[in-house]
Amino acid sequence: MKRVHLKKGREESLLRRHPWLFSGAISRMEGEPNEGDIVSVISQNGELLGYGHFQIGSIAVRVLSFDDAALSPYFWKERISAAYRHRLSISLKNTDCYRLVHGEGDGLPGLIVDWYNGVAVVQAHSVGMFLSLEKISNAIKEVYGEQLMAIYDKSSGTAPFNAGLDLSDGYIYCNDAFESAKEGVVVENGHKFIVSWEEGQKTGFFLDQRENRALVERYAYGRNVLNLFSYTGGFSVYALAGGAASVDSVDSSAKAVAMMERNVALNALSNHHSFCEDAIDFVRNSPEGKYDMIIVDPPAFAKHRGALRNALKGYQRLNSAAISKVAPGGIIFTFSCSQVVDSYSFALAIFSAAAEAGRSVKILDRLNQPADHPVNIFHPEGEYLKGLVLYVE
Repeated sequence: MKRVHLKKGREESLLRRHPWLFSGAISRMEGEPNEGDIVSVISQNGELLGYGHFQIGSIAVRVLSFDDAALSPYFWKERISAAYRHRLSISLKNTDCYRLVHGEGDGLPGLIVDWYNGVAVVQAHSVGMFLSLEKISNAIKEVYGEQLMAIYDKSSGTAPFNAGLDLSDGYIYCNDAFESAKEGVVVENGHKFIVSWEEGQKTGFFLDQRENRALVERYAYGRNVLNLFSYTGGFSVYALAGGAASVDSVDSSAKAVAMMERNVALNALSNHHSFCEDAIDFVRNSPEGKYDMIIVDPPAFAKHRGALRNALKGYQRLNSAAISKVAPGGIIFTFSCSQVVDSYSFALAIFSAAAEAGRSVKILDRLNQPADHPVNIFHPEGEYLKGLVLYVE
């Protein structure tokens, strides 16, 4: 077993069960580990602290277990079985798509698995997880049995590594009845969506907004809705199903707009208009008072801490435009999915936006990610999605 030895006093975070070991805490390495190897982590006084995947970078070890569980031949099945039981326990009614594995939240740092009605889409965010895909695939097959039709690896766009590995996306497994397809139809809270796991963003659909979409449905009745950064129309479908008077959806991707129109048609909904335009320009050029609900769900403005300042300014400018344009008595759903933007900083950016717009704004609700995107209590960084529901007078 290759070993990572820590500097004196640098074991505290691991003793608190935080699953990341940073490179600055390492005094020396024993056995010359390669990226992706499982290594043991040893304190300065010789205490075994756990086992994890070694990687070159600021996060040097992602801890898989604080005991010897990571060395067990049953490790992958046990962790994925536990994740599956968790999803069964949260009673996802009228829904056949969800996140099965949420990295550190499920004790598998560096791994994402999303379930789309029989198709598991896997993303490795570390070399160790990428090299373990066969074991992960076998565990998924054991857990799901005949429910599983295919496993698709989509790690090429998310892997922050190269290491000479073949990162071509493709099917790891297909059963005899599965015909290779770029997309499939899923049901979420009774609404149908076409999901393209091969060509769509992330794994194909933003599953983390499921509960927030349902809240939009409850607020939408009779409102004229503007959905900015609409992607494939998740919020738009829910708003229309909730009785919105009209929904205008805006996204800069022509492919996303085309898929959105298919999703609206799939659910037999009307009073919808789509625009393939820049969302920020669109809201700035919109007449004041045209919309009495605006949904602001941009992509991550900051993917690392160095971009935090500019990201907060971006959220302020975008939300100032939305607050300025929404009708009196209007509702705004606004979100950030940037992990480095904490809830307090995001709320402060929205406060600044309201002050800049010069309007009275109330917070009706604070939003976050759903139960199939759990946050490990020892790893608060896993709480990445935050949102606010605003009432603008």
